[in-house]
Amino acid sequence: WQMGSAGGDKMDLGEPVFTKVNALRPGTSGHNLVVKVAESKPVVERRGAAGKPMRVSECIVGDDTGVVVFSAKNEQVSKMKPGQTVTLRNAKVEMHRGHMRLAVDKWGLIEEDKDAQVEPNDSNNLSDVQYELVSAS
Repeated sequence: WQMGSAGGDKMDLGEPVFTKVNALRPGTSGHNLVVKVAESKPVVERRGAAGKPMRVSECIVGDDTGVVVFSAKNEQVSKMKPGQTVTLRNAKVEMHRGHMRLAVDKWGLIEEDKDAQVEPNDSNNLSDVQYELVSAS
């Protein structure tokens, strides 16, 4: 098996597919979104086990379809300023106490997007919905 084209060139991945906040579902990943940061609140600022500083902020991010909590970690915190519009690439939905949280790990990317015009719809907060794991028996 060989990935890529027959000529050995790099594989053309095409244009990324973007989704909206209201399409996010628990346990899904690979999301590309353009969102605006509505608020950012530090929740952890301390030294980790290896003595490295550790920072975590909970941010409310959203688009015209809704908002969701985004967990920003370490260097991501400085990119998630209120009023800032960002493109999240390869974001994933994590569950925290039955509620959805959006996150970008080392396989994803957060980029400032100065051109996008996005206004968060805070009347539809997806992180307010509590999900319950039901076994299919």
